[in-house]
Amino acid sequence: MDAFDVGFYRRQGHLTVNSVFRPEEMDAVVRDIEAWGTSFLESLPIEQRAWYIDGGVSARTVLRKLDNPHAHRDAVRSLARDRRLLDLVETLIGPGVSVYFSQIFFKPPEGGGPKPAHQDNFYFGPADPEGMVTAWIALDDATLENGCLYFGEGTNLGPVYEHFAPEGEPYNLQIPEAILERQPMSPAPVRKGGVSFHHGNTFHNSASNHSQKWRRACALHFVSNANAFVNPALPYDHSLKLQVS
Repeated sequence: MDAFDVGFYRRQGHLTVNSVFRPEEMDAVVRDIEAWGTSFLESLPIEQRAWYIDGGVSARTVLRKLDNPHAHRDAVRSLARDRRLLDLVETLIGPGVSVYFSQIFFKPPEGGGPKPAHQDNFYFGPADPEGMVTAWIALDDATLENGCLYFGEGTNLGPVYEHFAPEGEPYNLQIPEAILERQPMSPAPVRKGGVSFHHGNTFHNSASNHSQKWRRACALHFVSNANAFVNPALPYDHSLKLQVS
C-alpha cells in the first residue's frame, strides 16, 4: 500500500492510495454489479433513463451509474466494512463512521461520458463538512486515457460554490465556468484496487472514455456517525445510512 500522507490530503483535498484491495477482489465486485446492472436496466422506467443511461455511448444502451449499492449488494457492503478501508477513512474523519450514500460509475469504453467539475458538499449539504470523505474505489485501472479523476488542488480549503444544472439535466449539477477557468485541474490515476479519497469541498471531474477499456468505480461517501445531509441539493434516502464502525 502507498504511504498514507494525511498532510497532503489536508493541504490538497485528495489522496490516492494504491493496493488497498487485491485485483481479484475487484473482479468479484465487477461480476456482481454487472449482474445487478443487467436486471436494473431491464426494469428501468422510460422517465428515469436520462438519470442512469450513458449518453456518450451511441452504439448500445449502457448504464452510466447505479445508486446506493451499499444498500443493495453484499459485495459492496463488504467493501464498506473492510478494515483495510475503514482504518484509512477513520484517520481522515475520526472513529465511528457510516456510509450515507454510494454509487457505481461504469464509464464504458468507446464513449463513456464525462462528469463536469463539482463539489460533493454542494450535492450533499452535510451538517459537518469536515466530517465527510468520499472513498472512490477503482474497480479497473483509472488512467488518463479512460477517464480518471481530476482534482482542483487545495480547493478543499475554499468555499462551496453555487452549482448549476444544464437544461433538462437536474442531476448534472456543476461549477460555473467563470469559477473553473481560474482553477487548474490535475489528473489522479488510480490502479485497480486502489482508492482515491477526496474532501467534499474539493473540485473534481472526469473526462470521456475514448479507450477500449472500462473505467468502473465504486464511490462510498462516508460521514462521521453524528453527521447527516441537512441541506442537500438533490433528494437522498436518509434511511439508507449504514453504520459500519
